[in-house]
Amino acid sequence: MKRRSEKLEECIEGCMYCQRACLETLEYCLGRGGGHAELSHTTSLMDCAKLCEAAADLAIRGSALEPKVFELCAAACEKCADSCESFDDAQMKSCAETCRHCAGSCRRMARMIHA
Repeated sequence: MKRRSEKLEECIEGCMYCQRACLETLEYCLGRGGGHAELSHTTSLMDCAKLCEAAADLAIRGSALEPKVFELCAAACEKCADSCESFDDAQMKSCAETCRHCAGSCRRMARMIHA
């Protein structure tokens, strides 16, 4: 079994945590309705969750596409965080914070791999 660096392990865990946060927030938003359930916002949550899942999966498998998916994941996380921050409620602020943390971790991993 290939040994991964501690930073990569942290990034994988962060991606998995962010995926869960986005899916839980999506459920919350659909339950709230109104602006919380607008297509652009729910799409951001779904995109972030899917790309976090893909980033974790490719990193676990050591895929050659790892740097690209980390870059994409970071972009999706930032977009989702921006969307979540437009709401003034604790669930949304928490999701935004999780997304920003994941984005930073993914960007660092993409840079480390490219270096």
